[in-house]
Amino acid sequence: MSVAIASFSVFAASQVGTPGPANMVLLATGARFGFLATLPFVAGVVLGKQLIIWPVGFGLMSLAEATPELFAALKWVSAAYIFWLAWKVANLRLNPEGASVEDAPGFLAGLWVHPLNPKAWAMVITGFTSFVSPGAPTLQTTATIAICLLVCQALFHPMWSLGGDRIARVVVGRPAERYLMRTLALLTVASVLYVVF
Repeated sequence: MSVAIASFSVFAASQVGTPGPANMVLLATGARFGFLATLPFVAGVVLGKQLIIWPVGFGLMSLAEATPELFAALKWVSAAYIFWLAWKVANLRLNPEGASVEDAPGFLAGLWVHPLNPKAWAMVITGFTSFVSPGAPTLQTTATIAICLLVCQALFHPMWSLGGDRIARVVVGRPAERYLMRTLALLTVASVLYVVF
């Protein structure tokens, strides 16, 4: 087998299921707009990682080796985007009954979360460098990694959004609300800093 599927699946589940920029944004979005209203956004986040997997699988890393400055710049632009999302999360206030479904971020907004997420890049690159046999067929290995991550994300990402929805029902309108959103923002920033440095 060209990909150590069992080992990679455990790695993928541990990465996709744990706190990171995408999951913190999903939690905050679910808290603000409710679970059902965020499903298009969740779908975009799930599919957005495919925009990283396939180019990396088909040789993007060779370009990274040839032009490391380009990828260093991309890393900082990505970090800046996630910091901006964290700022928005910190200033959100929960109001599930009053939050307009039309205001909820949609599929396209979700699609760009992972391509601009340093943790997602690190996860995909680690997948290819640590769990793929040398000389393995490119299409087969890329498809295997893509499917494993897609399944993990389809399971875990909606859970984060649903968790946000449930937390909102408990803290909305209470002093804990402000602290919750600031904590989510700080966790988002911390997860990016951990990957970047």
